[in-house]
Amino acid sequence: MDDKKMLGDERREWILSQLKESTNPITGATLAKHSKVSRQVIVGDITLLKARNEPIIATSQGYMYMHIPATQKRVEKTIACFHQREQAEEELHIIVDQGVTVKDVKVEHPVYGDLTASIMVSNRGEVQSFLQQINETNAALLSDLTSGFHLHTLSADNEEAIERAEQALKLAGILIVDN
Repeated sequence: MDDKKMLGDERREWILSQLKESTNPITGATLAKHSKVSRQVIVGDITLLKARNEPIIATSQGYMYMHIPATQKRVEKTIACFHQREQAEEELHIIVDQGVTVKDVKVEHPVYGDLTASIMVSNRGEVQSFLQQINETNAALLSDLTSGFHLHTLSADNEEAIERAEQALKLAGILIVDN
């Protein structure tokens, strides 16, 4: 790549190819550096790509292209949880230790309705990175808005993994269950 900045369509196609080829998230800053534009331009490009129905998600570690092979169907389930801020790490570790990915968190806001944020953590290292970003930026957890009540979308290769995670969360007093 030369020192010229990439222009619109060419840059968006390049971003798309980078995301499709990567198995790890790519930060907006990295994409901006390599395409010689600002991070804000990349944010706009990602928005335009999403508007074209490209399955790009923004995670705490960067952007990812979500391709799931047709032969590999993952099981998803939404669970309800309650815990204090100090238990967020415990909750996430319990889930990922069972081989389950925490895709997102959702809360019900009194004005905006459902608010959903991507988490996309699948192992303890990703949990640590996510929580480190929360702490370094002094950001609120979405569950802080609802006094600890929230939903998670879980994803796993099989139902048994999700069931194990639910049992472990129940034992920890984090899972909300119907009585």
